[in-house]
Amino acid sequence: MEELPVMNQTQLEDHLKNGKYMLFFTAGWCPDCNFIKPAMPAIEKDFPEYTFIKVDRDDNIDLCKELDVFGIPSFIAYDDGQEIGRLVNKARKTQTEVETFIKSLPTK
Repeated sequence: MEELPVMNQTQLEDHLKNGKYMLFFTAGWCPDCNFIKPAMPAIEKDFPEYTFIKVDRDDNIDLCKELDVFGIPSFIAYDDGQEIGRLVNKARKTQTEVETFIKSLPTK
């Protein structure tokens, strides 16, 4: 999983302008984030059409504010620079919940 460097929303949209991406907002101190982390390799394997990018909430606090990500773990999907879906809240997420979210996203 790629790790996002510190950037703002405009830089992020430019970074994601070509292809399908799944942003995974997390932090090392977050117990609910640590709960889903072991499932992430399987989720990535099941959805190879997406490039998964880890976004450290603490390193990207301004970006999180710009994107209205106030709870973690959270996921935001992009397709060619456009947001196509989000699973953003502060609740613990299971592998099944994340996979159901990804399956529900629109396809071209």
